Amino acid sequence: MSKLITVLVPAYNEETVIEAFYERLNKVTNSISHYQFEILFVNDGSKDKTLQIIKKLRASDGRISYVDLSRNFGKEIAMLAGFDYSKGEAVIIIDADLQDPPELISEMISYWEQGYDDVYAKRSNRKGETWLKKSTSKTFYRILKKTTKIPIQEDTGDFRLLDRRCINALRQLRESQRYTKGLFSWLGFKKKEILFNRDPRAAGETKWNYPKLIGLAIEGITSFTTYPLKVSSLLGMFISIGAFIYMFVVIIKTLVFGEGVTGYPSLMSVILFLGGIQLLSLGVIGEYLGRIFNETKKRPVYLVQEYNEKKELFIHEVK
Repeated sequence: MSKLITVLVPAYNEETVIEAFYERLNKVTNSISHYQFEILFVNDGSKDKTLQIIKKLRASDGRISYVDLSRNFGKEIAMLAGFDYSKGEAVIIIDADLQDPPELISEMISYWEQGYDDVYAKRSNRKGETWLKKSTSKTFYRILKKTTKIPIQEDTGDFRLLDRRCINALRQLRESQRYTKGLFSWLGFKKKEILFNRDPRAAGETKWNYPKLIGLAIEGITSFTTYPLKVSSLLGMFISIGAFIYMFVVIIKTLVFGEGVTGYPSLMSVILFLGGIQLLSLGVIGEYLGRIFNETKKRPVYLVQEYNEKKELFIHEVK
C-alpha cells in the first residue's frame, strides 16, 4: 500500500485565497501517483468564511480533513495541533497564502525518499516585503545565531517536509511559548535545504504586523538563549565598577583638594541612566519570569471545537 503524506495547512482568515491555494495544491498532489495524501487544514479561529470554504472543499474531496480550534491561538499553536492530528508518514507544512509554491512538494518528497528527515525551503529572495522587514529579519537571525549554541536556519519559514519521527519528537515538546522555527533546528536529524523564490501573497493581507513580529523575535531569543540575562548581569557589574570609581574620585577631590560637590545636571543624568538600566534589566528578567509563569500553569496548549477526519484515501493517477 502507498505511503500516506499529510499536507498541513494552518489557516486564519484566508477566505480570499484558500480556494486558489487548493486548486494549485490539488494539481500537485494529482501529479504524484505513488503516494496517498491527506490535506489537513487547521482553522485557527478564523472570523471570516475560511471554515465554510474548507467544509465545501471537503464535500468534493475526501482527502481533506480539518481541525477547528476554539479560538485564535496563533500559528505556532495551530501547527502543533496539526502535528497531533496528522496521520501521514511525512508531514508537509505550507501556508495558504501561496507565498510558498506547492510545486516544490514533489522535490521535497524526492529528498525524503533519499533519507532526509527535514527537507526545508530557504528563501533566495522575498518579494513583496519591505526593506525594513528584510533588514530587521536579517538582524534578528544574526543575533539569534550568535547567542545560542543551536545552529539556527536563516531565511527559512515553516514550509518544509518532516519525517514522522520529527513529528513525534515535536509532539513531545508541549511548551505553550513556542518558537517552532527554532524547534526545527533543535531537533537535529538529517536536513536538506531547497532554495526558492518567495512570491508575494496571492490575495488578502499578511497577519504578521510589526508588533507580532517583535513578539515572535522576543519568543525566539528567550526560548533558545539566556544571553540577555548574561548581558544584564555584565552591564550591572561594569556600571557598578564605574560608579565606585567615580565615587572614589569625588571623595578624593573633596577631601584632598577641597573641591565642592557640584553638578546637578550630571547627577540627574547619572540617576536617569542608572534607572533606565535597572528598568531594562527588570524587563529582561520579567520576560523570562513570565514564560516560567505560563509554563507552570500546565494549561492545555489548545482546545478543539470540531474535528473531521478524511473520509477515505485516494490514489491519483497521472492523466
